[in-house]
Amino acid sequence: MSTKGNWSPPAVSGRLFTFALVASWYSSNIGVLLLNKYLLSNYGFKYPIFLTMCHMTACSLLSYVAIAWLRVVPMQTVRSRLQFLKIATLSLVFCGSVVSGNVSLKYLPVSFNQAVGATTPFFTAVFAYLMTVKREAWMTYITLIPVVTGVIIASGGEPSFHLFGFFMCVGATAARALKSVLQGILLSSEGEKLNSMNLLLYMAPIAVVLLLPATLIMEENVVGITMALAREDFKIHTSALTLQVLGNAKGAVAVVVSILIFKNPVTVTGMLGYTVTVIGVILYSEAKKRSK
Repeated sequence: MSTKGNWSPPAVSGRLFTFALVASWYSSNIGVLLLNKYLLSNYGFKYPIFLTMCHMTACSLLSYVAIAWLRVVPMQTVRSRLQFLKIATLSLVFCGSVVSGNVSLKYLPVSFNQAVGATTPFFTAVFAYLMTVKREAWMTYITLIPVVTGVIIASGGEPSFHLFGFFMCVGATAARALKSVLQGILLSSEGEKLNSMNLLLYMAPIAVVLLLPATLIMEENVVGITMALAREDFKIHTSALTLQVLGNAKGAVAVVVSILIFKNPVTVTGMLGYTVTVIGVILYSEAKKRSK
């Protein structure tokens, strides 16, 4: 009996395309995270603001190519000065989160950085309540308890704990959550909504403009130093910063890979804390789905 009628090439190709997208997302996110850690910590490139500006420049160029040339998504335009100011506000918060995250990588191992980053839902719930008085179901708030508890456990069991790095990491996590909430508030009307790629297209150049004076003032002669390092070592490079969307499994993979590469010490208590945090995030996600 022929089985040709049961075979669906479009469905197969669609699954392969989805798999390729997920694999690309994982590799790019984890790759950028590990590369930043290597540059800022192991390599000794102590210029997180300039590094963030390079990321934003790459985002500006690549998002424009993807939208204007490859037509991955339709081009959306900024319709008013007020909408532009809202995007600029989001860009400022976004800059703060990325710079703080890069600074924290100078002092903390990637594994602990990811553990703290997993608390994003906690900060999102807090900001959503403070800024919109939006209350979630009580079960949703209960699931946040292990999220925070896990980080507390991981902090106590982290051999490479650094207080300033920890504060920077928490600040980066809070800023990511704040951006998410602000985005929902500022770009909530139908005429102002932008898809993620178009939002990045407009946010990234604004971020470059904001970061340029900061790096020139705070990181003196960084361009000359970078050029000198590039001449000495052709292996130095940066890559595009993709949308920093929290992925639970991606975070776990990044932890394992970072430990294998950088061989930072990990205690049973630290891994227990991170495990509790991840479980809390999963429970939080499920509670959010059921409350809708």
